[in-house]
Amino acid sequence: MSISIGVVGAGQFAPSFLRLWTAHPDVSAVSLTDVLPDRLAEMAERQGIAVTYQSFEDMLASDVDAVAIFTQRWLHGEMAIRALEAGKHVYSTVPMAIEADQIARIIELVKETGLTYMMGETSYYYPSSVYCRDRLAKGDFGRVFYCEGDYVHDMDLGFYAAYQYSGGEDWKKTASFPPMLYPTHAVGNVLSVTGQHATHVSCVGVKDDRGDGVFDREISQFGNDFSNATALFTLADGGVMRTNEMRRVGYPSHIRESRLRVFGTEGSFEQLATTTVWQTKEGVQDISHLMETTPSGSLEDDDLANVDPALRDAFLSGLSPVHDRGRLPAEFAGLHNGHEGSHHFLADDFVRAVADKTLPPINAWVAARYTLPGIYAHQSALQGGVQLEIPDHGDAPA
Repeated sequence: MSISIGVVGAGQFAPSFLRLWTAHPDVSAVSLTDVLPDRLAEMAERQGIAVTYQSFEDMLASDVDAVAIFTQRWLHGEMAIRALEAGKHVYSTVPMAIEADQIARIIELVKETGLTYMMGETSYYYPSSVYCRDRLAKGDFGRVFYCEGDYVHDMDLGFYAAYQYSGGEDWKKTASFPPMLYPTHAVGNVLSVTGQHATHVSCVGVKDDRGDGVFDREISQFGNDFSNATALFTLADGGVMRTNEMRRVGYPSHIRESRLRVFGTEGSFEQLATTTVWQTKEGVQDISHLMETTPSGSLEDDDLANVDPALRDAFLSGLSPVHDRGRLPAEFAGLHNGHEGSHHFLADDFVRAVADKTLPPINAWVAARYTLPGIYAHQSALQGGVQLEIPDHGDAPA
């Protein structure tokens, strides 16, 4: 079965996925829409996209099989709901939504319609996650009882430019997006390994003090002044997960912005910016080389023209030694990969799920388990760290 995909949003992430889906042997057509006509026209010409729509509504009214949402992060939930209601399969960048009721509605619609929903969470495919899932399956960890997933990305390293690019003159209103409402790189990194879900959370937010109008409650569209936050979660099996979301931090996020630690009774895995180790009671093994990805292109590539130089490395990281290169379409060879080798797998898994009528790895139920913990963590921080229960929608139906 061949499918058509309409991409919503001609921003910084779109070029990589436009090229991948255009090249995919099971994609018949790729179209594009954006709220800015000039940006839409420029992107379509550069990417060779023949069909464009003047609005999201026009795309939903068309005969495209699926829509891929690459818009601002607080819009994803509402747009996914509208697309599912219009009978479209949905690929959404992270987060799934920023409100719990939107997540519940997406799951309800997927149940009712049988349509595919997939969230494009990169951490599921990181070398660290792939490696730890394999070790866990072999029993090398023993019982996993504690994990840490961190998303450590300073605003100065490309995020100011990214928000200015997407937010226009009022960019400071949205640059204050609460860190814990963008939790999936950290939470997903852990839960993609353990297969667990979070049941309770207590979170502390750190109020920003730079005074530049970002993370200023009076300016923020979200009423947010937290630039950093730390959350402690209880997992369903009695284990513990800690998550850091940091936007003011002296750390080289361009080298590695997401870090994973997994501790079991028999073995443990720890990751820093440039070093990764596997540890047992007998000793330590440096496995940094297994986490290294091979760049998939040039930092000066035209597709990265609108990406701040501090972010470009992330859009070019290719595959690592632990990735299964053989399961990807041959047509992807030589095309940009990004975010620790995840883009190729994300693009292919969505097509496979729709074309083969199978559940994608990060389906609606999994996406909810990656996203809801951050929503409730932010609420906990607003209430001074009080412990809150996190609702769960269960496992995906067989």
